[in-house]
Amino acid sequence: MKTRKNALLALMSALALTLVTVGCERTVSKTESEKVRSDGTVESKEKTVTQSSDGTVTKTEEEKKSTPPPPP
Repeated sequence: MKTRKNALLALMSALALTLVTVGCERTVSKTESEKVRSDGTVESKEKTVTQSSDGTVTKTEEEKKSTPPPPP
C-alpha cells in the first residue's frame, strides 16, 4: 500500500512539474539596427529569435519607418 502511495505521489509531482514548465520561452538573440537615409527618413529593424520549451525556434522580424519632421 505504501509503495502505491509513493508511486502516485511521484507521478503527481512529475505532472505538476511539466505543467509549470510548459509555455516558457527564452530569447536566444535580439538585434536592433537603425538606418538614416539621405532624405532624413529613419528605418529601424528589430530581429528576435526565441526558443520555446518544446524546442521550436521562432524568428520575428519587425520593420519601422519614421518620417522626418516637416521643415519650418
